[in-house]
Amino acid sequence: MSQSSRRNFLKASAATTAVGLLPTWHTSTAKANYETPNERPVLGCIGTGSRWGAVGPGAMKFSDCAAVCDVDANHAGAGKERVQKAQGTAREVDVYEDYRKILDRKDIDVVTIVTPDHWHSKIAIEAMQAGKDVYCEKPLTLTINEGRQIISALDASKAVFQVGTQQRTEMNQMFLKAVAIIGAGRIGKLKTITAAIGGVGDSGPIPVAEVPKGLNWEMWLGQAPLVDFRYAPGGNWGKTRCHYEFRWWYEYSGGKMTDWGAHHIDIAQWAIETADPEGRVASIEPLMSKHAVTLVDGVPQEDDRYNVALQFHVKTMFNNGVELNIRDNASADLGFDNGILFEGTEGRLFVNRGKLTGAAVDDLASNPLPEGAIEKLYRGKPTSHMQNFMDCVKSRELPISDVYSHHRAMTTCHLANIAIRLDRKLNWDASTEQIIGDDQANQWQSREQRKGYEIKV
Repeated sequence: MSQSSRRNFLKASAATTAVGLLPTWHTSTAKANYETPNERPVLGCIGTGSRWGAVGPGAMKFSDCAAVCDVDANHAGAGKERVQKAQGTAREVDVYEDYRKILDRKDIDVVTIVTPDHWHSKIAIEAMQAGKDVYCEKPLTLTINEGRQIISALDASKAVFQVGTQQRTEMNQMFLKAVAIIGAGRIGKLKTITAAIGGVGDSGPIPVAEVPKGLNWEMWLGQAPLVDFRYAPGGNWGKTRCHYEFRWWYEYSGGKMTDWGAHHIDIAQWAIETADPEGRVASIEPLMSKHAVTLVDGVPQEDDRYNVALQFHVKTMFNNGVELNIRDNASADLGFDNGILFEGTEGRLFVNRGKLTGAAVDDLASNPLPEGAIEKLYRGKPTSHMQNFMDCVKSRELPISDVYSHHRAMTTCHLANIAIRLDRKLNWDASTEQIIGDDQANQWQSREQRKGYEIKV
């Protein structure tokens, strides 16, 4: 049986099983599902930089990697070495610079996308159009419109798509428990949420520099404007437009608002929607923001330093009266560091990657959550984030970090950045996904795409 025939057979079998036998959520074990070579999906890895060091090996526990791809030959070579070390030399691992070489291969079933943010949407859409299931790191989009495009491609392809917002699954399941506690009404009616997501330091001027050997800078830029490569020593990565530091440039990312916001705002809205499924954003108001560059109509006027917001405080109001404050960590009056504070009519709850605290948490010892509450929220027995994805590749069910909820959370993050850049309050119609009465702000829902790199849905 060919790989493509095997994959189609598995999909059809899983779909039949899902309709006839499975409960609302599944509790299968991916290790058992994928022990034999015939069961294991074939994997292609697009982007093999630092973050892939966790994602790639995680995926290889359940699949066999056939190819890696990166526009930086140094990353690609290191990725191949890591794959061969994990898998042995029985299977040849191909190396590509162009991700389309992976998508063209009929034997590859699943792809991981661990690229800079501004590439996520285009590669993910083309991967689904090529018949692949997708695991893509957060944030999935650079604009609100890209979220709509991904949903359109997902609905058409019926792919399984997991977003890398691991807080829904991992970190000792503290975030999962926090959402379950709030959903059970243990802090009363949810009133206020404060999410501290960190700030960014000013880079200072970064000079034009020679493009490093092995890096295809033009292709790294992709849809973004063609500009000079910049680099200055400093920190763990150097100060640059490239690699890890791309996060601090609006052309490629959204600063902390999309970097950590993709995690904490996701959890905040998961809690809001668990307590009230109709809870949606109604307005976004920037109370404070600081940039190192001058902005004119939202556009940075200097191109030689980080241009995202360094500090910020944005108030988001939901249609059910919940207030979500999104802040950097620098303000002394916060009283806590990176994390999320939930306040209800009957108590408070705080969660971050190190702790889950509050009276409602303490009360679990004598008054535990109803049996199955965690499993129902998670849509199955909690696993690793990658195992949840691979389970769903087999069952064709919806992964825990699904595109639809991620799009709603990222819409909040993108709206916050638009409000910060234009320095004004925005009123949002969630039903039409439009900013009310502000044509200029609505234009920021999409971005100009450099010729040859357009997204086509």
